[in-house]
Amino acid sequence: MIRYERSKGLSDVTTHYCPGCTHGILHKLVAEVLEELGLCDHTVGVASVGCSVFAYEYFNTDFQQAPHGRACAVATGIKRVLPDRIVFTYQGDGDLGSIGIAEAIHAANRGENITVILANNATYGMTGGQMAPTTLIGQVSTTSQQGRNLEQHGAPLRISEIFGQIESAAYVERVSLHDIPNIRKAKKAIKKAFTYQIEKKGFTMIEVISTCPVNWGMKPKQALDWAKDNMIPIYPLGVYKDVDKHD
Repeated sequence: MIRYERSKGLSDVTTHYCPGCTHGILHKLVAEVLEELGLCDHTVGVASVGCSVFAYEYFNTDFQQAPHGRACAVATGIKRVLPDRIVFTYQGDGDLGSIGIAEAIHAANRGENITVILANNATYGMTGGQMAPTTLIGQVSTTSQQGRNLEQHGAPLRISEIFGQIESAAYVERVSLHDIPNIRKAKKAIKKAFTYQIEKKGFTMIEVISTCPVNWGMKPKQALDWAKDNMIPIYPLGVYKDVDKHD
């Protein structure tokens, strides 16, 4: 009896991610959802610049590389030319929250029928741990040696809260990967986002609290605990927009 096997949505390739990084878990969840929904053969992913830059090697779907921050713009073009395809972006918080914030906000505002998977680890992981738009107050980075300062650097950008206020967004939820129950909830949210795209409901985004043990200077288990104890109070989990639910 087979109890577990690699999702057919993933290629048989060893990833480049650091030990303890939760990008691998997130890849697994996205791939499982695409397989379960029967979408692998007609899905196009868009990888932008960041730790996820090699995502096109890990998914058994078509993939397009985008310039830094432009994933939502590229995804918009693909979806408009090939409306029968399922299109998703896979982005980090630095990529989407900084250089790509305009492309993402306007894609949501237009109600583009695409899905955004956003990994928020509060740092620029690939380039050495610089301060990101989501870096916490007091959090030390290579460009904030004394910790992020509210007066100098501003407050962390709460992306789900921002996108949840956009009228044309269909579904926005923030989830986490710090333990098994939350990993299961994350998969459920990802599946809902892709289902909404199938149903042509519009723009969907799943923000995922992720970890970066190397740039945080922590062991993997310590990083998971740090995310739970420090990130979630600033970035509360939950649904920020759902067109199928009304107050």
